[in-house]
Amino acid sequence: MRYAIFMVGFLTALTARADTVPKFANLRDNAEALGSLAGFVEHYVGICGPAVLGGAECEKNAEVFRKGATGKKYYMIVVEESTAVLQMGEATAEGFMLNLTPFFAASNSALTHGAPSKTDGNGNPIMPYVRIESQLPEGWNMGMMGRQVQAHALRMQIVFTVQGMWTLPKKGGGTIKGVKTKFEGVVVQVGRTGELVGTWFNK
Repeated sequence: MRYAIFMVGFLTALTARADTVPKFANLRDNAEALGSLAGFVEHYVGICGPAVLGGAECEKNAEVFRKGATGKKYYMIVVEESTAVLQMGEATAEGFMLNLTPFFAASNSALTHGAPSKTDGNGNPIMPYVRIESQLPEGWNMGMMGRQVQAHALRMQIVFTVQGMWTLPKKGGGTIKGVKTKFEGVVVQVGRTGELVGTWFNK
């Protein structure tokens, strides 16, 4: 219980730091909070078994869920363990770039910004980077930030609009399915302190 109270307090503090970016705070306040990424993706894509084992009812429920969710804005917090999708980019005159691969795997599927059109040699969907203009927190240097990125110690907040479902042929047969979204805004923060690192907004 003590741990749960701490986490609620921590996430509240993290959200408060994001409020220093009014544009993002406005997007977030007009979106529905996503409780579970895995649960959302599973319900939207419809990861169902054979018809004789209830698969037909599952598919029907997924169709209903998709109709309700498509076109809606959602807000999610991406915890540190899931930020392997972030990589250090090049230094700029104002700071540096963070390269975000907008592919969040969940329930043998994924939620993406846009939709992949092809896979690589290993059968993994190929996604272009979302390039996030970033700055070092006060007292930091590039070496420190690089270690934070490598250690997956950053945290993200994302607002997205659901656009539909995508499918790709799967290596070895079958298909890969995912949820196509449009990222509206992204905030990157230091996971431990909530310090703002970078922001990105869809044009």
